[in-house]
Amino acid sequence: MTGVLRMRACLAATAAVLGLAPAGLAAEAMTDERIAVAITETIAGHNPYGDSVVLVGSLGCKVYGCLTRYDFETGRPIPFLAESVEPENELSWIVRLRPDWVRHNGDPVLAEDVVHSIDQIRNDPASTAAFLVQPITSAEVIDDLTVRLTTDKPMATLTDNLTAVQITSKKLFDEHGADVYRTHPIGAGPYRMAELSVGNHMVLERVDDHPMVSPSNPKQIMYRIMAEPEARVTALANGEVQIAQGIPPQLIDRVENLPNARIETVNSVEMMFLAMNPSAHPWQHKEARQAVAHAINREAIVKALLGGRASLLNGPVGKGQFGYNPGFETPYQYDPVKARELLERAGLTGAEIDFYTPVGRYTADRQIAEAMVPMLEAAGFKVNLQTPEWATLWSDVQSGGVPFYYMGRGQMLDPSRALRQYFETGGSPRLDYSNPKLDALLQAERAAFDPGQRLDLMRQAIAVLTEDAPAHFLWHHQMAWGVADGVDYTPRQADRVDGWDIHVRSVSN
Repeated sequence: MTGVLRMRACLAATAAVLGLAPAGLAAEAMTDERIAVAITETIAGHNPYGDSVVLVGSLGCKVYGCLTRYDFETGRPIPFLAESVEPENELSWIVRLRPDWVRHNGDPVLAEDVVHSIDQIRNDPASTAAFLVQPITSAEVIDDLTVRLTTDKPMATLTDNLTAVQITSKKLFDEHGADVYRTHPIGAGPYRMAELSVGNHMVLERVDDHPMVSPSNPKQIMYRIMAEPEARVTALANGEVQIAQGIPPQLIDRVENLPNARIETVNSVEMMFLAMNPSAHPWQHKEARQAVAHAINREAIVKALLGGRASLLNGPVGKGQFGYNPGFETPYQYDPVKARELLERAGLTGAEIDFYTPVGRYTADRQIAEAMVPMLEAAGFKVNLQTPEWATLWSDVQSGGVPFYYMGRGQMLDPSRALRQYFETGGSPRLDYSNPKLDALLQAERAAFDPGQRLDLMRQAIAVLTEDAPAHFLWHHQMAWGVADGVDYTPRQADRVDGWDIHVRSVSN
């Protein structure tokens, strides 16, 4: 037996012990029962609570199941593992679990699992999602299928938070410890974990009798990390992948001309923004933040680098998102003269700044950042452009170690959770910003169970936030996805690829 064959046999034996698909599948040619999706994100590890990137987090929900999920047809969160999530009063909610869904090993999903999962999100050292459960002061088992969640303040938006709360097994954790996510990734979602290679790929396998899937959904989905757009398009052309995320404008015609694929587009609700951390110099000065906002020629960037495939933002939200106000305009239009005047007035001309951008994570991200550098320097900044690997940059942003960066925030159909995470005092380390007026408005909108009152409060909060400029809100991309012939897939506004949204016409189901 050759070394390669011995290695494959060893991997297959290990996978069999763990109840997983043979690991060698991931490296071999595509079969007619599997599709591959080229994604730009990283896969940080096996721990489902240790990766808060929207698309990767959604993969965890497909495996383990989350309490609720976002329904794009109705525009609101709906039950998932929960049968219902209803307010008992302003400070407590009753979660009733479905009695008819079980884990992939036959174990029931119990109330104790919900309590355990909330505790893991809050206390696991690897968790990056503690903000999701921050408002929950207690999770109490009422009976096997019922949990009471108590919040510190009224929280009308709790069901939105629960769309990202993955429910893992207390029983399995007690038996296997923190390594359980690697050795026994057993959930109750419509797909089971077949294989995971950290920083490389993930393979999910359809649970055929799960009520959320149909025979036309792919039997296996392989998510392959491919940061370079050219590589994603080449893989699509060669039949190595069937769905390719984030086709940049300059490559759209190439995909449209492929004999085996097409372009599908969707208007993203991912907020693209420049974040300025007020705990780092010179961003504690509002004039420096305002100068950035006036220095950037957004219209020129969208036209030249995005082919016009983006819509400018007047704040953190756009059309179709909760809190959007068609009558509101940002006070920060392109005005390089005013940008220079602001820096001069504050004595900040010549301030040296490190400007961080991802490379290959967002459409034309490096090119956009490079175009911004001379604009910022024309205002009077001295700019050092930094282009670390995405995994490094993302880790540093989450820990609060990046003073000025270009980034996106996805899953913002309802922006409440994202605005709390980035802009409320103590929301997360990502942006060390504090504004008592904004805090009060964000807390009030979360507490408003009346939709009209909540909308008014959200609009007030957005106006205060935009004017104070801890971030400069840029645009929503029109996202282009490459989709192979034989695959029916319409991209969603949120940055995710759900198996139940993919239908394969050419496989034997």
